[in-house]
Amino acid sequence: MTTVITFDNEFKGQILNIFEKSVKDGVIVEACTGNPVLTIKGEPVDSKEFAGIKKGSEIFIKK
Repeated sequence: MTTVITFDNEFKGQILNIFEKSVKDGVIVEACTGNPVLTIKGEPVDSKEFAGIKKGSEIFIKK
C-alpha cells in the first residue's frame, strides 16, 4: 500500500526545509552544499516542478 501526502504550493518551502533542501535560482538544492537535487534520471528539479519525495529515500519526483 502506498501512502500519499499532498500539499499546497505554499507549503513547498516548509517540506524542503524539513529535508534540509532550499531553492536557488529556481532549482532545489542541498541546503548545506548548494548542489542541485537530481531526479532518478539525473535531472535537476525545478521548484515549480517539485511534486514530492518517495518514502524511505530522497528520490525527488517531478510533475
